[in-house]
Amino acid sequence: MHIPKSQSQLIEIKEFYEALEESKIQNHIEYSVEDWLYVPNHYGEYRYILGTVGKNPLICIGINPSTAAPNDLDNTLKSVERIALHNGFDSFIMFNVYAQRATKPDDMDDELNMTLHRENMKAFEYILSLYEKEKPSVWAAWGTIVEMRPYLKDCLREMVDISMKYQSRWYSSGAISKKGHPHHPLYLKKDSGLDEFDMEGYLELLNRSK
Repeated sequence: MHIPKSQSQLIEIKEFYEALEESKIQNHIEYSVEDWLYVPNHYGEYRYILGTVGKNPLICIGINPSTAAPNDLDNTLKSVERIALHNGFDSFIMFNVYAQRATKPDDMDDELNMTLHRENMKAFEYILSLYEKEKPSVWAAWGTIVEMRPYLKDCLREMVDISMKYQSRWYSSGAISKKGHPHHPLYLKKDSGLDEFDMEGYLELLNRSK
């Protein structure tokens, strides 16, 4: 079980595009780069991207990564993959508002690591740029965990701004919480559908809760 060894400010953060280039080299016995997107391409204290290769992915947004890796998905990622395929997508990409791995979200950094955040935003824009012509489909799936750190809402606002540049279509799945947060994927049924998600209205709710 992964527990952060320290606050992420105390570890070296690899620049996203350097990690991306390394991830394209097939030097792994655990998975094939023809089938998986995995940046960085090894298990560590943070993760930018994990997903399968396809032409029409569902881009799922959680709060922070846990232990999942190629061919070793946790229950949340298994649910994400099932729902993506059920809704007509040929692949999925898991992305997170904050890139630090933590089995328990409450173990995330107490304060925002700006270096990690900036590289994570580069990763998000890279993903959207791959599917710009199709207007990327983005699944809001972070649940109430967004309330666990004040900086998470600011990170999310920046992500939404980036997504608008690429005319992304936002969706949710399952019941919306009383505070307006989209449902986490873990306990959704495998045949759950996707509903359009009003990101502008949601951001207004976040602004009022600051």
